[in-house]
Amino acid sequence: MGCSSPKFLTMYTTLDTSLDQGVFTITINRPEKLNALNGQVIAELEAVMHEVYTNPAIKSVLITGAGEKSFVAGADISEFIGAGASGGKTLARRGQDLFFKIENCPKVVIACVNGFALGGGCELAMACHFRIASENAKFGQPEVNLGIMPGYGGTQRLVQLIGKGRALELMLTGGMIDAAAAFASGLVNHVVMPDQLLTKGREIATLIQSKAPVAVAKCIEAANAVHNESVNGYETELNAFSACFDTADMVEGTTAFLEKRKPVFTGK
Repeated sequence: MGCSSPKFLTMYTTLDTSLDQGVFTITINRPEKLNALNGQVIAELEAVMHEVYTNPAIKSVLITGAGEKSFVAGADISEFIGAGASGGKTLARRGQDLFFKIENCPKVVIACVNGFALGGGCELAMACHFRIASENAKFGQPEVNLGIMPGYGGTQRLVQLIGKGRALELMLTGGMIDAAAAFASGLVNHVVMPDQLLTKGREIATLIQSKAPVAVAKCIEAANAVHNESVNGYETELNAFSACFDTADMVEGTTAFLEKRKPVFTGK
């Protein structure tokens, strides 16, 4: 599958991509496998995230799954057989590195969750900056049913998002929660009808695109510092805040406010 815009020359086998007014939609396209994450999907997500980071035409990102049944129903378990501890560590490290790249992206990345988001799929959704769910969405970390545990950051991000008690119950029982419960717990920001999922995602992404890009990136950086023990979050905020003062967008934004007009940001 390929990209609908001439700005994108990369062709993917397991992903569909499209660009519309700065909003870059990535669709994991293995509906016959419920969009499970195999090695090829991981490799193509690595490549497409490089595209996101380096292509200035991309202003924001939506990640979703093909079909109505599944966002991503987990990892491709057939690839786990015979891996051993060393192979398992390699698989987990690659998944974690990819999801860190999504989480730390300076452009907003929104998960639009349709259907099942289980195991690695739930972990992928949690690596995005926030999540919108369709009414038929289901979330879970059922790895204990397979004799393993979450390995792509799920034990950490799930606790961060919904609290230790709720996270452990979900992980230890291997159960699932529906979209309403995910919303109530803070795992998702919005629940919409399935046919409104991408519309809602584009609406929010477009609104964020209207803000100063450097300020958006700095907000993401500072928010991510909350759970990064290697940095001081307040110091990160201080440095990010002060860096905004050296931008043309800060001058434009404050001037527009005083002149009672809409700002025109350039990302500089």
